[in-house]
Amino acid sequence: MKRGKKYQEAVKKVDRTKVYSLLDAVNLCKEVAFAKFTETVEVSVKLSLKKSQSVRDTVVLPHQFSAQKKILVFAKGEKAQEALDAGAAYVGDNDLIEKIRSGWMDFDIAVATPDMMKDVGRLGPILGRRGLMPNPKTHTVTNDIKEALSELNKGRVEFRSDKTGVVHMAVGKTTMDSAEIAENARVTVTEIMRKKPSDAKGDFVLSVAVSSTMGPGIHVDVKDFVSSSN
Repeated sequence: MKRGKKYQEAVKKVDRTKVYSLLDAVNLCKEVAFAKFTETVEVSVKLSLKKSQSVRDTVVLPHQFSAQKKILVFAKGEKAQEALDAGAAYVGDNDLIEKIRSGWMDFDIAVATPDMMKDVGRLGPILGRRGLMPNPKTHTVTNDIKEALSELNKGRVEFRSDKTGVVHMAVGKTTMDSAEIAENARVTVTEIMRKKPSDAKGDFVLSVAVSSTMGPGIHVDVKDFVSSSN
């Protein structure tokens, strides 16, 4: 794929034969960012996974960088009131289900109590393809609505390996302090490493790289994370 002049100039500043410390990689990532808008910093983690394996969970980032998200909660009775008290943007049961089936999607995250999932399951074709379906693995199916909303508001986000065994995760903005971005990245990679499948053999994390929205990937020394996870 042909790249523009600004990208080519950015690539020249990155030593492709070198693995950088996490903080140095983040500093360089910010330095080579060239877009007119504020770019997002992403960490990409290549994992050693079999075709039958995947990694999926959530992590609470210590430093938030995105606008507060609209949380919808499917719940009834006392749990509905708990959701309202916890600051949910939308709370309901069958009324919300029908609204979504009619095409309404003005929310960013969906949470449900276990007793609602039989009805919420009808929304699978709609919410599933948008990655919004409540799921116990991502702690969005729970009776502890207050705790779930508290963590989501603090910055809890989902990570998931793709078909090639790579986890892509936004960890900051180029306008943030480098140390904060690095800490978000470290927390993310450390949490991914904790989810190593029990039958996975050898090195689990094969490579780690950081990049901005438009910038080149910068390889990070995996030992940086291995030492911090022990």
